[in-house]
This record gives sequence, C-alpha cells and structure tokens, in this order.
Amino acid sequence: VVMDIFKGKTTAAEVARQYDLTVSEVEGWIDEAQRSMENGFKARPKDIREQHESELRETREALGEAHLQIYALKKFKRLLDEDENS
Repeated sequence: VVMDIFKGKTTAAEVARQYDLTVSEVEGWIDEAQRSMENGFKARPKDIREQHESELRETREALGEAHLQIYALKKFKRLLDEDENS
C-alpha cells in the first residue's frame, strides 16, 4: 500500500478511507518506510561483511563447544562402562 502511495497510484487519505485508518497512521507507515529505505542505502558492504563474520565466529564457537561436550560425554560413558565391567 505504501509503495502505491510512493508511486502516486493513491493517496494517504484514500488508503485511510479504504482501510478504516486515520491519515496519521498511514503517514506513520510512510515515514517508517522512508526511514527503512534510507537505512538500507546507508548500510555499507563492509558493515554487512563484519556482521556476517561476527555471526560466523559465534556459530563456530558454539559448534566447538558442542563438539567438546559430545567428546566429554563419550569419554565419561566409556569410563562408566569400564567401571561396570571391572
């Protein structure tokens, strides 16, 4: 709906009437959409890359912790099995 307003296909007042909203609610949507689009253009590829690298680092750390837990549980199970067999 907001894109239709941006394209000039309709107005905020028409949308408000059609969806039983106030004009200020529709204008709020328009403002929010404009801010979101502006922020999208402001994001630099370097910032996005740093964010992805950070997420990848966190994922690798979590995977490493899970691997250590599995290793420790397997070792603990082997020790318990040895005690039962003794």
